[in-house]
Amino acid sequence: MAPLCFTVAPARKNGSERLRRLGAERADGAFLAALCKSRWARFGRRTQVSGLHWKLTCISTHENVSEAPNSLLREEDLQSGPLTTEHQRHIQGVPPVHPRMRANFENMIRAAQNSICLALENVDGSGKKFREDAWVRGADGGGGISRVLQDGHVFEKAGVNVSIVYGTMPPEALQAASAGAVARNAGYARDERVPFFAAGISSVIHPWNPHVPTMHFNYRYFETDKGMWWMGGGTDLTPSYLYVEDAQHFHGVLKSVCDRHDAAFYQRFKKWCDDYFLIRHRGERRGIGGVFFDDLNDRPAEELFKFSSDMVGHVVEAYVPIVERRKHMPYTEEQKRWQQLRRGRYVEFNLVYDRGTVFGLKTGGRIESILMSLPLTARWEYDHQPAEGTPEWDLLDACRHPREWV
Repeated sequence: MAPLCFTVAPARKNGSERLRRLGAERADGAFLAALCKSRWARFGRRTQVSGLHWKLTCISTHENVSEAPNSLLREEDLQSGPLTTEHQRHIQGVPPVHPRMRANFENMIRAAQNSICLALENVDGSGKKFREDAWVRGADGGGGISRVLQDGHVFEKAGVNVSIVYGTMPPEALQAASAGAVARNAGYARDERVPFFAAGISSVIHPWNPHVPTMHFNYRYFETDKGMWWMGGGTDLTPSYLYVEDAQHFHGVLKSVCDRHDAAFYQRFKKWCDDYFLIRHRGERRGIGGVFFDDLNDRPAEELFKFSSDMVGHVVEAYVPIVERRKHMPYTEEQKRWQQLRRGRYVEFNLVYDRGTVFGLKTGGRIESILMSLPLTARWEYDHQPAEGTPEWDLLDACRHPREWV
């Protein structure tokens, strides 16, 4: 199996301006590679990176800007009306691409970022505001808005990011960007570069208090010019100490949202979540799950957009009451130590198994956005085993043997 030939361009004066003038193609951070035309390879040095199986040239050109633009979309993304003949082509069995979905998804995730950050600031109570870094990938590549609240009263580190990116990539990269079931049916020629569009919101919230759980959510939309599209996402909880009433509340909110759209969604996506967040080398899940789905395009995009919007809209309801209930609970040094050990598991999953993280790291995405998910602190101890019957053992048992909460 041949390793990836990965060419990284060194920093050059006015390099990003040169890229813009020459029309280099870009993709994103958390979603995809920074993919550029092969003629730029002569500026780089070749490095062998194992794991991915295609050749690409990668030049990181993320630029911070003082203020986020009103929209990260291109002119053509904002236009409504009937689809062109080119865009009407679609895969058999997949509903056509919706003409306004790109704009609708951007509006949804940016509004959600604002409301969720405000809710978290209020819960934190420190008076701190989220630091905002807006960044772009030049005229053709899109950009994103990263927001992080660090060293608050309640939250050690909380991040809520949005990204809207586009470019071209090899078909093999398209397959790696999804679970594979959809991408393999795209119908592209072996050497044909695939135009794509990707938009999403992603968040991880790490509290100080070990009795307050970590929470993660991510919702995304992906599209290509040949009519292939899908949505993915999920919301999940990672406690250090297991409180049944918290698990029931969290899963109960998620189930209520799922049931409004399809009575089969909750059980289907709960199992998917339990399977996805398995740390295989440990034989345990990252946490107590939630819901997770990917490659979803088995019904009209408008229906799945409403479902994704509803899920994002209930993140605060699912999580904040738990934070309020636990944030003032006293804790010991031993309990904090256990939290740090569980944080170590979180790091292991994200860096070894999480598809978005691994793909971004291997393909030169914006590093601060990719690693926003990691906690400030974590811990590893040799062969640590909690005693049976302890609260720590109970949490570990729930991670090893997923339970039904509602």
